[in-house]
Amino acid sequence: MQVASRSTPEVMNHRVGRSTVVVRTAAGDPVADTEVVVEQTRHAFAFANIGFDFIGFANGETDARSDSPFGGAAPSEGAHLAELWFELFNTATLPFYWGAFEPERGHPDTARLLRTAQWFVDHGCVVKGHPLAWHTLAPHWLRDLSVDEVEAAVRARIVRDVTDFRGVVDVWDAINEVVIMPVFDKEENGLTRLCQKLGRVETVRLAVDTARAANPDATLLLNDFDMSPDYEHLIEDCLDAGIRIDALGLQSHMHQGYWGEEKTLAILERFSRFGLPLHMTETTLLSGHLMPREIVDLNDYQIPDWPSTPEGEERQADEVARHYTTLVAHPAVQAITYWGLTDDGAWLGAPGGLVRADGTPKPAYRVLQGLIKDQWWLAPTTVRTDADGRLGIEGFLGEYRVTAGDRTGQLTIGSAGATTTVAEVVVT
Repeated sequence: MQVASRSTPEVMNHRVGRSTVVVRTAAGDPVADTEVVVEQTRHAFAFANIGFDFIGFANGETDARSDSPFGGAAPSEGAHLAELWFELFNTATLPFYWGAFEPERGHPDTARLLRTAQWFVDHGCVVKGHPLAWHTLAPHWLRDLSVDEVEAAVRARIVRDVTDFRGVVDVWDAINEVVIMPVFDKEENGLTRLCQKLGRVETVRLAVDTARAANPDATLLLNDFDMSPDYEHLIEDCLDAGIRIDALGLQSHMHQGYWGEEKTLAILERFSRFGLPLHMTETTLLSGHLMPREIVDLNDYQIPDWPSTPEGEERQADEVARHYTTLVAHPAVQAITYWGLTDDGAWLGAPGGLVRADGTPKPAYRVLQGLIKDQWWLAPTTVRTDADGRLGIEGFLGEYRVTAGDRTGQLTIGSAGATTTVAEVVVT
């Protein structure tokens, strides 16, 4: 019996695998001519969101908001928002902005972030830390150090945090926004001085190689908002210098309007030429008025009230559907991180969440739910094994549960394409 997933032609070949499954008991006997239920439990693709809102909730804090620099929902709302979050997402990004994480030197917020990260892991999520090195939101105490002392502090910070979180957080934005780092002039900071001394490539090497030494199994990203050829040149120079980068992070905060399919595909093609997985690390689409095009630095647009509107919500839903479909259809894309679940405490106060400030889902949430959990998902399906205990499954790459009566087993579909793999599932 063949079990087929719902899908669309553009994502079928590289997101779907086929497997012949032999269902056996713990004693090794085939579960023959038996009705079994096959259901998907997790996508291999990283559908991600930030987890900033849940720091207080995961730590049992009932009378304070998250102290993330980007805000967060009140912990009393945590259970409701968590239910919405886990319905869609399997990967969480947590804030390791150095200035907020270690405002006083030698006193990092390790315990709270580690409890939060473990909370996500216990819910079946992969956790990414963002970022290990960045000139913005760096601690003020770095300003008083010499450049050599800043370098030593950066190395020590990376070793400490990658080591402390190893096995819980094994994916990191190793370094963030290096293209602008040595010429950044908005505020004094230690990382810009360090990058001016070392140069961009050697600053990347410092962050990546130090993190790699602390956790050889970590997945380390180079991440940037600059989609110009300058970022391409930096990547080329780093790879030519022998720096091992595991994935490229591409930011897509679309506060000034949706990129559109043509621009998105052009960017994906330009950066996929390096042969590295692409992670869309910071994606935002608005459900209110758009930021004026003449704004160069998004941080310069600060207004007291930026509401979500019915017209904007319909536009956002359409753009979310188009953007996610474009990204999932591209074989180089491995992860999409939407930058915020709720409008409450959203970055820049923009209505970029998938959920309104009052906790009700916007149309964009329902659209994304329909893609991730319906169109790109294998619903629970009852099939009968043959005389040898076999059945065929075609489904999106990821994790599945196979249930025969009161016994269950786990299956991973991990190889895409036309070739049918053979797997054995033991139900116990």
